[in-house]
Formats: sequence, C-alpha cells, structure tokens
Amino acid sequence: MVTSRSALSRNQIVTGLRDLLGDAAVVTDEAALKAASVDRFKKYMTVHGIFQGPMPAAIVRARSTDDVARVLNFANEHLINVVPRTGGTATEGGLETIVEDSIVLDCSPMNAILNIDTENMQATVQCGVPLQALEDAVRALGLTTGHSPQSKPIAQLGGLVATRSIGQFSTLYGAIEDMVVGLEAVFPGGQVTRIKNVPRRAAGPDIRHIVIGNEGALCVITEVTVKLFRFYPENHRFYGFLMDDFAASVDALRQLVTAGYRPSVCRAYSPQDARQHWDWSGDKNVVVLVAEGPKPLADATAQAIEELFATIPHQPVDPQHIQHWFDNLNWGQDKVDAEKADMLANSRLGYTTEVSVDWSRAGELFSRVMSRVEREFPRFADLTMLGAHSSHSYQTGTNLYFVYDYEIHCDPSEELHEYHVPLNAIIVEEALAVGGSMVHHHGVGKYRTPWVRQEHGSAYVLLEGLKRAFDPKGIMNAGTIFPVEGFHDPLQGLHRS
Repeated sequence: MVTSRSALSRNQIVTGLRDLLGDAAVVTDEAALKAASVDRFKKYMTVHGIFQGPMPAAIVRARSTDDVARVLNFANEHLINVVPRTGGTATEGGLETIVEDSIVLDCSPMNAILNIDTENMQATVQCGVPLQALEDAVRALGLTTGHSPQSKPIAQLGGLVATRSIGQFSTLYGAIEDMVVGLEAVFPGGQVTRIKNVPRRAAGPDIRHIVIGNEGALCVITEVTVKLFRFYPENHRFYGFLMDDFAASVDALRQLVTAGYRPSVCRAYSPQDARQHWDWSGDKNVVVLVAEGPKPLADATAQAIEELFATIPHQPVDPQHIQHWFDNLNWGQDKVDAEKADMLANSRLGYTTEVSVDWSRAGELFSRVMSRVEREFPRFADLTMLGAHSSHSYQTGTNLYFVYDYEIHCDPSEELHEYHVPLNAIIVEEALAVGGSMVHHHGVGKYRTPWVRQEHGSAYVLLEGLKRAFDPKGIMNAGTIFPVEGFHDPLQGLHRS
C-alpha cells in the first residue's frame, strides 16, 4: 500500500466529489469499492472474496468530458490518486488501487456513438462505448472496425486504446494504434486536449502516441475516432494445418507474412496449447489461417497459403473445425462467470503472458521458457498445461502468447506469489534476454513495472519525461507503467536467475 499524500480525509474526498457532481455520481458501497480495487490479475483472490489492497474512497461515474475534467482538477489540487477505467477487462493489475483513498474514475457511462462517417470511413465514439456495440452498428452498414480482441463482447473503447490492445484480425487490419485516427483526452488539472482526425500528418512527432497506451498513467481518454473497413464475410476462407515442430510452424507464418500476404488470422499453436482448443490435435502443432477481404484479395491470399503449404510437410485440417473454433473464441460475461464457478469448484485457473520477438529468435524463446519453467518453477508439478501460440505477426517478427494452467495447492491469498507472478517473471525475463519486448498487447499494468527500465534502456528518459511533463504531481494511476516507492515489488522473495 502507498500512503495517500492528500491532506483531505476519506470523508472529505467523498464530500468534495459529491459537491462537484452530485450524490448519484459518487458510489461508496463497500462491495462496489472492493470490486473496483482490482482487475483480472487478481481474479482468484477476488472470487474468494479476498481484497488485500487499499479500498478507493469512491467510484465516480463520469457522464461527460466536463465531469472528467472537474474530477481531475479536484484530484490534482488535493493530490488524490486517480485510477481511470471503462470496461474493467484489464488483466495486468493496471486497475488496482495501490494508493489509499484513491478515486476510481469510471467512464463507462460515457457510452454514446457520436458519428459513423461512411464516406471518410471512420467512427467517433465516447470512451465507454462497448466495442461489440460499435461493431454491431457498423456491421449493419456493411462495415467493420477490424478490431476483435477476445474481450470484444465486454471491452470498451477507452480501455482498448489506453492499453494498446490488439485483435484477432491484426495481421490484416493492424492493432488499435493503427486504427485510431484522432481522440480526446483529459490531463491532470482538467486540461482537455483534442487530437484532430486527419489521414496523416508530418507536423512533428505523432502526439496520438502520448495518449495511446498510457494506461491512465498520464491522462483519461474520453473520446476516440477509429477507422472503418468494408466487410466481406462471404469471402472468408479458413485453413488449418497440423505440423510436427513449433518453430517450423512459426516459420511458416514468417514465410507467408514476409512475402507480403496478410491473412486476417495468422496463428501457430504448440501442442500443449492446441489441445485445449481441439481434441483432435493430439501431439501436433496447429497452424490457423483465415483469408478475407475483397474477393480478389482473399483469393490471392488463399492461393498463397495453399502454395506455401504444398511445400511444407503437414496434415490438413477440415476448415469447418477452424471456423467453428473461431466462432466461439470470444469471451463474454457468460464465460467469465463460468470461469469463476470453475475456480471455486476445482481450485484451478489459467493465465497468459504475451511478449514479442524477432522471427529469428521465436523458436529459441519458446524453448528457453519451456525449459526454464520446468527447471526452476517450484510448483511445476501443479501445472496442467504450459504452452504458447503466435497470434500476431509482422514483417520483422511475431508475438508469443504463453498460456499456463495450474491446480492451486495453497491458500487463495498466496496464489499470486506462488504461481502467477513467478511464471510471469520467467516469461518476461526470457523475452528480454533474447532482445524481445516484455509485453505485446495487455499493457504493463503494475506487475511488469520492475522491468520497464530494462525494456526501454537508454530511451527510458523519454518515457519518464512524459510523466514529469503531463502528470507533475503524480496523481494518475500510481504504480502503472511507472514504478513508485512504497508499492511492494511483486518479485520480492522470488528466485531470480
């Protein structure tokens, strides 16, 4: 816990917020405060009713950009920590309230679709618009956002932009930073900043990227404009291939992408990971590809896939298996609730850690992580699955999405330290050791901050400069991205190689 720097008491903070926005906008219900003090990084403790961090003083439900500005001005004046949130689907601790008497600024009530511009192919929405709602609205017009993370049924646009999210069609449409045209954000002190919507400009550094990926540590995103694309579902072509070697499977993706082709879905699963999706995969790696777009483009992509795999040893998979899997891949509230029930009934769960790496070292990184976990993780016998997949690829490299399931043989309050944190640490450290990035698309949160300086090296001064310039009083989401004194090191007491 980090001690509050505010001279105001908890009650004075609540009174001040009610004076600003009215009683209805300020929530102090104990159960709501507990739920708002964490995110899915602590899902096992949460489902057992264990909340170890300080509770926020209040949840403020913002209804407008002006509400956000007034709250940030109040917080800045009185040195109160603010944790912004929208859909609450974060997985890396970024939404935890580590400072006592924080304000949780819930922007999910800001949920209006402001404009769908079919001529300029862009949509403008408030930060609390669910991605699924926007996608449904544009699909009715024969369009798509192209953004489809697994959390699409419940994730909201503000959080997706704040964490630099990515979707399952990224090889074709890009990640969220490729889709954002312009945005509006509010900085500490209540300064409202609007970055205008233009196709491209060369008017200095791209200032969108001060806001995109800031994880609430610099500002609050209140409005977003994203690109739209024409949608051609009738042209989708699904492919699956069984292969003997994971590194060779990833290399097949490399050959396809670096040749200039962009299948919307471009994935390679290790056998361990594959078996949780397909009971027919056995001990094989599974490559999954989807061609889509205008018919000539989809046909060319499909032809390239078929020609490539004609030269690679494999076993073909019935395309219907791939289509059925993909149609059921996303996580809505029903799957979240089912996971909670399973955790309580069976004392088990699964987590992920996603990193990125150059093509030339992807196979090496996979092997290093697998062998180090077996060699060093004290509770290796409790693992029921450890594997990985490559799911987002680029001209120069790919991501590796490590997945690990385990049975829990300790008190629920100790699960993080005994299982998740040490596994996460091994994967992060090995990614950095081979020159990769410690995080690909979930954000830094509060549990990868020990490696932020190592991640950025001599460029860390640039990141640090942003914090000094835009949040000089340090009120924005303390402990996220930027390490803070007083917050326990999540690696304390762990064996480090």
